[in-house]
Formats: sequence, C-alpha cells, structure tokens
Amino acid sequence: MYPDSLEALIESLMVLPGVGRKTAERYAFHLIEGEKDATEKIIASIETVNQSLTQCKICYNYADKEICKICSNQNRNHNIICVVSSPKDVFSIEKAGQFNGVYHVLKGLISTRKGVMPEDLTINELLKRIDENTEEVILALSATVEGETTALYVSKKLESMNAPVSRLAFGLPIGGQLEYTDDMTLMKAFEGRKRMK
Repeated sequence: MYPDSLEALIESLMVLPGVGRKTAERYAFHLIEGEKDATEKIIASIETVNQSLTQCKICYNYADKEICKICSNQNRNHNIICVVSSPKDVFSIEKAGQFNGVYHVLKGLISTRKGVMPEDLTINELLKRIDENTEEVILALSATVEGETTALYVSKKLESMNAPVSRLAFGLPIGGQLEYTDDMTLMKAFEGRKRMK
C-alpha cells in the first residue's frame, strides 16, 4: 500500500523497542512531512554514532575516543570499580549522581539458557584491572537469576585478589533491570551495599 521506500522506513523503525507498526508509521510520516533540517539532523546523528562510537579500551563503556570520559577523568576514584552488565547501566548510575569511582562493563551476564558463558564476558579483563590499590569492587548487577549467577562467579574469581567485593543493596526489585531503576532507589542501593567477602 505504501511506496517501497516508505514501507522500508516503517519496517526499519519497527526494530526499535516498543515501536509497533502504528507508531512506526507515525514516526515515518513525521520524518518525511516534518522540517527537513530536523530529519537531516537525526540522520546525521545516527551516521555519526554508527561511524564513531566505540568502546573504551579500559572499561568497555561506550566512548567517542579510545578511553571514555569517565576513565580519563582524574577527579574520579580509580580505586573503586563498579561492575555492570551493559553501558546502559553506567548511564543509569551516572544519572543518580552518587558514584564517583570508575566502571567495568561485562558486556552481558552469564546465562546457560542463552549460551553466554563467563569467557564471553569481560571478566578476565576486570581481573587484570584489580591491583593492591583497589579499595572496592561493587557488583551492580540486575537482581535476576543471570545477575546473581554472574555476581557469584565474579566474587569467587576475586576471592584470591584481596579486593573487597560488595553488592548493591536490594531496594532494587528482584528480577528487575538496573536501567529501569529510579535515581533515589539507586542512591539507596549504593548506600546500603553489602560486602560479599
């Protein structure tokens, strides 16, 4: 019913989370009927992200350069490492404004159901970052079976390294994703974190 190019745009928009056919149609019509400058800005932003966004070679967060803004910030405490499963979790914690350490992104969680094994994650890279100056490793992983499994695995690996390991307190909902947690709950979770060893 639509011209092929418009249909292709609609189908492309439908891959976004929470975007069904009707919403994709509205977005597509807005893009083609709206201000040309705004549409071109969106296209340019997508192209820029696609071409220049990379991952930090230290923490595996998203970055525009070889090292992300957080890892290159000397005002942060580089001896406290907060371990998260994805860059989205970094941004959620940063929005809460309660953490001044650095991060390590595992790039997933252990899940035998999904075929994700420890070697598929950046756990070995995390272990290489731990040294005698490490004050604390905070495991900020989701309260899911996969999150718990990963937290136990990582804490076991860290046992011999004499780095204090803690887990965020759970005002976080069981089965909940960190990225959907509000700022106040995250703040309280950091304040109430518990040592794992």
